[in-house]
Amino acid sequence: MNRTDRLYALVEELRAISPRPRSARWLAHHFEVSTRTVERDITALQGAGVPIWAEPGRAGGYVVDRARTLPPVNLTPGEAVAMAVALHRLGGSPFAPAAGVALRKLVAVMPPAAVAEAHRLAGRVHLVGGGPGTAVPAAVADAVAAGRVLRLRYADRDGADSARDVEPLGYLGNETHWYLVAWCRLRDAVRCFRTDRIRSVHPLAEPVTRELHPGDLDVPADRVRPLSLV
Repeated sequence: MNRTDRLYALVEELRAISPRPRSARWLAHHFEVSTRTVERDITALQGAGVPIWAEPGRAGGYVVDRARTLPPVNLTPGEAVAMAVALHRLGGSPFAPAAGVALRKLVAVMPPAAVAEAHRLAGRVHLVGGGPGTAVPAAVADAVAAGRVLRLRYADRDGADSARDVEPLGYLGNETHWYLVAWCRLRDAVRCFRTDRIRSVHPLAEPVTRELHPGDLDVPADRVRPLSLV
């Protein structure tokens, strides 16, 4: 464990048992370092403003004030999927392995129900090639997550507008664009709507009743892959 990780782990260990103390000897044994190293780490944390103090006596040790320190961060399902998409853009970079480890650590501390919901949302996102560039309108993202029908005004490649009621099924992303994959009631078929061509979005109360199947995507199988949280 490097020093940065150890400093974080020290604070979390002290938080876990606060207001009871941990001795320097116990911490040294736990983190497999010397007591001198623990003392230096505690001094560094105190210098950084972490509210740690020493309690004297045989049963004493170091104590942290829980009320003035942050607990471990839990992600919402949407945040976990957003991180997975962001990390996809790091593919091929020197930071990709570390980024994957970081995401797995965060997912590991999420409540089980939130993890299940994150996997469900991730299953609706499909990526092609590198990281997509265009943004998805908030109303579209909300409808995909909630499973609600959308009424779109959409411009085709020639700029001609049309009104569509669609059942959002998921996303498709490539190097430059995001696409909303949806069942189009006008065309009575699955269609991909480039998000930067969506002129307006009106969510309806009606729930989506369809599911996206791999064969619905008109993309060669060797070029598309689902987003994964692992």
